Formats: sequence, C-alpha cells, structure tokens
Amino acid sequence: MKKILLKIGGMTCSACSSGLEKFLNRQDGIESASVNLVMNNANIQYDENVLSIEQIKKFVQKAGFESLGIDNFQKEEKKQNNQKYKLIALGILAVITLYISMGHMIGMPSIPFLDMHHNPVNFAISLLVLSIVSCIFGFDILKNGYKNLVHKSPNMDTLVGLGVFSSIIYSLYGTFMILKGNTSYVNNLYYESAVIIIFFIKIGKYIENRNKDKTKEAISQLMMITPKHATILKDGKQEQVTIDEIVKGDIVVCKPGEKIAVDGEIIEGTTHIDESFITGESMPVKKEKGKKVIAGSINYDGTIEYRAEKIGKDSTVSEIVKLVVEATSTKAPIAKITDKISSIFVPAIIIIAILSGIAWLAISKDFSKAINTFISVLVVACPCSLGLATPLSIVIASGEASKKGILIKSSEALENAHKVKTILFDKTGTLTKGKLSISKIYNYSELKENDIIKIVSSIEAKSEHPIAKGIVLDAKERKITLEKVKEFKNLSGLGVTALYNEEKYIIGNKKLMDENNIKISDEILKDEEELQQKGNSILFVAKENNVLALLGVKDNVKENAKDVISKLKELGMNVIMLTGDNEETAKSIAKIIGIDNVIAGVMPEDKAKTIENLKKDNGLVMMCGDGINDSVSLVKADIGVSVGSGTDVAMDSSNVVLMNDNIEKIVDLIEISKKTIRNIKENLFWAFFYNLCMLPIAIGLFAPIGISINPMMASLAMTISSITVTLNSLRLKRIIGKIK
Repeated sequence: MKKILLKIGGMTCSACSSGLEKFLNRQDGIESASVNLVMNNANIQYDENVLSIEQIKKFVQKAGFESLGIDNFQKEEKKQNNQKYKLIALGILAVITLYISMGHMIGMPSIPFLDMHHNPVNFAISLLVLSIVSCIFGFDILKNGYKNLVHKSPNMDTLVGLGVFSSIIYSLYGTFMILKGNTSYVNNLYYESAVIIIFFIKIGKYIENRNKDKTKEAISQLMMITPKHATILKDGKQEQVTIDEIVKGDIVVCKPGEKIAVDGEIIEGTTHIDESFITGESMPVKKEKGKKVIAGSINYDGTIEYRAEKIGKDSTVSEIVKLVVEATSTKAPIAKITDKISSIFVPAIIIIAILSGIAWLAISKDFSKAINTFISVLVVACPCSLGLATPLSIVIASGEASKKGILIKSSEALENAHKVKTILFDKTGTLTKGKLSISKIYNYSELKENDIIKIVSSIEAKSEHPIAKGIVLDAKERKITLEKVKEFKNLSGLGVTALYNEEKYIIGNKKLMDENNIKISDEILKDEEELQQKGNSILFVAKENNVLALLGVKDNVKENAKDVISKLKELGMNVIMLTGDNEETAKSIAKIIGIDNVIAGVMPEDKAKTIENLKKDNGLVMMCGDGINDSVSLVKADIGVSVGSGTDVAMDSSNVVLMNDNIEKIVDLIEISKKTIRNIKENLFWAFFYNLCMLPIAIGLFAPIGISINPMMASLAMTISSITVTLNSLRLKRIIGKIK
C-alpha cells in the first residue's frame, strides 16, 4: 500500500469534501481516502498494483473536482475574495424580486410596465430573468446538489437544488401558458421562491467560508514561533546564521531575551526558560547542563550553549503543525439532520412524482392532467422550507450569540455543544488570569505593606525574570512610585540583591537566605509551607540578617471560575483540568475551583492523545484553552473553545471564541445550542407537516371524492410552510435574548 497527498481544487463547502471522500472510498484499489476541506487536500492510501497516481487524479476529476498535484504545503497566494459583494448583489436581486412579485399584496405601488394584471408577459419575463441571474449566483449550490445526487449521497445542497429546480420548472410552465394567452397563470408563478432560497443558503455558505482558512493561518503562525536567525559556534568563534543553515550537532549560543532556535541539549550555562507556549506552565523552568530546550521558547536570564538535535520537520514545533493538520483531516464530519432525511426524502419524492404522472396518464389518457399531477407533487413536496429550516436558525443563533460575546465559527459546534459530556480546561490563562501577581504578603516588620512592595518592586524592576515583572506590574496597579537602587546583582537561580536608600536588601529563595546566614524562624517556615501548598512561588525579603517579609507570587484564579465549574457539574458534565503545568500547582488550583479530575504535566501531543481516549469512552468532548500549546487539542476535540485574550493560534484553531474572556459564556453556549437544535427540529416538523397533509391530495388519492389540488394550491401550501419556518426561526432571536 502507498500513500499520496493530493491538492484538490474546486471544493467550496463540507458537502464537496464529504461527497468526494465517499466517491473515492467506493473506487477499487483505494484502501482509504480522507478529504480535508480546510487544507484542500486528499490523503489517499491505495494499492499501487491496482492503481496509478494518474488514475487517482482521474477519479478526482470524475467526481467534479480538480487535481492540482502533490500537496507539498507551499504557501498559497491569497485570492481576492469577492463573495461579500456577490452576496450583496444577490440580496438586492431578492428585494427587487419580492417587490415585483408580492409588493402589491402589502399595498406598495406597483411598477406600471411590470404590473401582473396589466402587463402579465412583462411581469413573468422580468421574474424569469431575475431568477436566472440568481441561479447563476447560486450555481455552486446547484452544481454540488447535482454532483451529490449523481454520486448517490444527496444532501442539503441536493434538497435546495431540487426546491429551486421544481419552483422554476413550475414557473416556466406558467410563463409558457401566459405567452400562449392564458393570463390566469400569472397567479401561479413561483420564481421568487428560487431567488429567496438561494439567497438564504448563500448567507449560510458565506459565514462558513469566511472562516475556512483559519487553521491554515494557525499553522503559518506556528511556523513563525521560531526565530529567523541564530548564533552558532564555529571554530571557537560566534557566527550568526539563518535557522535553515543550522545542522544537527551544531553548538548554538542563546543569550538572555533571545528565543531558542532549534530543539537541543544544554552543554554549557544555566538559565530560566519560558516554555509556556508548549507546556502552558506560567513559571519559567530552570535549565542547566544536560537539560533539553525546545525551539521557540524564551531564554530569560542566562547565556547558554546547546547542541542542536532536532531541526526542520523533526522539531517540536513542526510536530505540533503535523498534529494540527492530522487532527483536522481525521475529524469526522457531523451529519446534518436534513442530510440524513434527504437521503430518503429526495429520491422518494422524485419517484412518487414520476409514478403519479404515469398513473394519471394511464388512467385519464390526459397528458396535461399527468403533467399537472407531476408538477403538483414536486411543488407541494418541494423542500424549500426544509432548506430554510437549518440555516435560518443557525444564522440567527450565531448572530445573537455574537452579541453575548460568543463567536461561533461552525454550525457543527452550535449543533453539538449541548451534547458534550466531557469538558477539559487548560489552566494558565483559561481558569487563571495568565499573569503572575502577589497573592499574599506575610509582614514581619514595622513597615507598611505598600512600603515592602515599593522596596521589592524597585529592586526587581532591574530583573527580567517573570516573577519580577509580576511584582513590578502589581506595584504599578497599586500606583506605587519606584525608586532608584544601586549595586544591583542578579544571582541566577537564587534571587537578587541591591542597595535601597543605602541599605542592602536580599530578595530570593530560601537557599539565598541560607547562603547569607539569615536566620529563618519556625513561624516563617510555617508560612512558607502554607504558601507552597497554595501553589505560590515564594520570595524572602531580608535586610541585613533579618527577614522582613514573605511574598507569595502566583497566577491567580479567575473570579467566576468556581461558579462556572459548579454550573457545568449541575448540567452533568465531567469536568477535567488538562495542563502542561506541574501536578502540585495544578491540583492546588483545581481544589480551589472544585475540579476533581486533574491531568497535569502533559505535552501538546499527550493532550491530543488524552482527548482521543476520552472521545472513545465518554462521548463528545469540549476543550477550552488559550495558548499555542492548546492548538492541537482545540482541533482534536469535538468542540474547541478559546478565550478572547488567548493567542491568535488558539483562536484560529478553535470552533468557538469567547471574545470577552469570560468562561461563564460556555454555559450560555450550551444553552444556546440546546435552544437552537430545538428550534431546528420545530422547523423540520412544520416543513414536513404540510407535505404529509398535502402530498396525498397532490398525488390524487382523494380525487374520487372530489378533493384535489392544482399547482397553484400546491404553491400556496409551500409558501405557508416556508413562512411558518421563517417566523419560527425568528422566535429564536427572542429566546436567546432571554439567556443571561
């Protein structure tokens, strides 16, 4: 068996990708095919003894798409997107069509030369032209519907195509009769149905396509994490090179403030490295000889030399990119309710219409009666209201959700959010605020608390350490003015010392206190232990031989996190913390907010595996995160939710974005999903109610007792069905508005 990754052209929606995938998987010689709409490619495993690459390309072309050769992930030129202007133009056409056909019904002045009673031919021809132009705008929908019907997988586009087709066929018949002089058919035209249906479906397609390239953007940003240049040692001298020039075994030099260029192992020096983009851990990790470093992480306070080990496609960042692409490819498409119905409904209606026409031709020997029955069946059963049932509710729900700060980027997420059984939360930046600050001060001196913060922040202002930055930021928020210090010294891995008002202060960990022979009482040690248990990093503040204060610094929990977890548990959710942070810190945070299950110390690939296992055993899984390290998990989960304050990569990889950084909106998302699905099911009921009532009459089953229907009455039933669905969908706006 061989594998090939083909670039595919001509795919515009999920119907295209799923249709192509089904078609390829039915071909002899193809073991498996997975079509990725986001990446516009097809991952195909085939028997090289049966098929050649050229034959596979012909299969793609036969399915109605274009094979663009082997996909080598080269950056594509961004094409100018004019879909917005096409949608506006289509909207204008829809308004004009409605005005001409129905304006007089609500008392609006009619256009004299297009008046249906005085100029019926002009009236019919104008609507015909407008519907033809609209069909040109919606040709992709009609084409996809046809292709999926041909490949025996009718779906939403097939339903819409059938609705538009039957409306236009019926109206063309009426137009023909008007041209022959029978002006009574002016009341039987239904061109506006085709125009409005295409317009509404196009709105849904536009929203879907607008976010289609987000994962590609996320991948591009992932690749930009690593620096473009680095410094290597060559013959004992430092030489700056591009990252592509680094080869395995090179000795790379990284100074404070620089990024690690490639994965490797430290051979000289000690420093603290910020690996939060990979692990999610807010605290920098101490790195020394023999420790591994990851490309893209930030070196804080020491110069190190490390041996390059993993470069290019073998690096950790490249592995994340690979996982994102694979996760997107293997994510199973969620079948729409209407797609499931259409597989039976569409062919059934076509067969019923044909058989009814043939039956009446045989019974009455009247061809016009047979045609009348055939058209009546198609029109009365025309799934126009069914075509509106889902997209109208989705568009309204998405719009109302955005007003609440919830950006829903896919209809699948909206449909499935209420079905989720397990919710995983990243810790840093999601459940916590994502920045270090002083959480507790134990004051053992006569100084005021703000005076202690002023001393510490004035000294720490000269340090680049994240803890120091957190303390300085805290001082600024308290509007404390910093003072100048002298003789500042940064003691790597220990702390800092400096002269403040000509007095020497020592600030750092317990080891630094011991090295300076500063005595620590049992009371202070007890306070230190308490701070450690609550997940704090600890700073001793000493002057001469006395400890003045003990500072606890940590990433604090968001104010509403505990309430959110409580509400999710009430909804029967299995809530889990999934973080790259260390287990002790993770468990301390989890205990505060009420999370019982904690999975800590996991790398991005391990997070993805954890989600895969949970999906097998626990139903639908939702992942909520904000960091680059969460991007794979967000794609791998059934629903990925990122907070608005997170990285662009996390936001681009997710299905839902909480724009105002409020995780309480997850509860609202679940409620909106529940209300929307209920509304869609109500729409489907009304869409079929008229079919069930009118279809037997249209077929002519009740003709012997004098109950029959003509295409005009069939059109009226179809109109009522569409209006009912539209009005019911509009109710959703008020229903969602009540969610607080």
